[in-house]
Amino acid sequence: MTPSKTGTARPPLAAGNRSFWLKQLHQWHWISSAICLIGMLLFAATGITLNHAAQIEGSPRTAARTAMLPAALLEALPPTQGDVKRALPAPLRDWISREFGVTAGDREAEWSADEIYLPLPRPGGDAWINIDRQTGETRHEVTTRGWVSYLNDLHKGRNTGTAWSWFLDVFAIACFVFCLTGLFLLHMHAGGRPTTWPMVGLGLVVPVVLAILFIH
Repeated sequence: MTPSKTGTARPPLAAGNRSFWLKQLHQWHWISSAICLIGMLLFAATGITLNHAAQIEGSPRTAARTAMLPAALLEALPPTQGDVKRALPAPLRDWISREFGVTAGDREAEWSADEIYLPLPRPGGDAWINIDRQTGETRHEVTTRGWVSYLNDLHKGRNTGTAWSWFLDVFAIACFVFCLTGLFLLHMHAGGRPTTWPMVGLGLVVPVVLAILFIH
């Protein structure tokens, strides 16, 4: 049977190209969505909690411990003229690890003639160690502000370290791939869905209008 010359069937080559790109886009779309699914749920939830941070007040809890720095370690501390910042000596780091379970690593401490102050910022709270250079009294204090504050700081990347920073970069790339492949899929299916581009445009226009009218 001879095909009608007036038919609207796509040419075989064009149909093959469309099929290839649809397959590729769907594959990258679902892979990127699987990678960033849990992260997107976390960031969506913490977006709400951050937006209402004033209404969601944490309940800070502080715990403190004290110990006496051994005399040998106290005497071995290098003299300090003025205020300087430098890492703790290895023997002192080892003692702090054994005594308080804290890994000081290469963090810089604030040295003065009277004391050594080591800040230990952390997501969802704060911590520090203070060493009295005259008596050797060492105080370790930890403040926690609850799980909401902890998750909010993960969202912001606040005091979360290098590994989490890498995760945020990978997560952002996965979200970019997810959105970009979704945009191309919208383009390829838009012919049969007339509301596609008005909805996409609405997603752009609404935040722009809100920013112009209500953010000053």
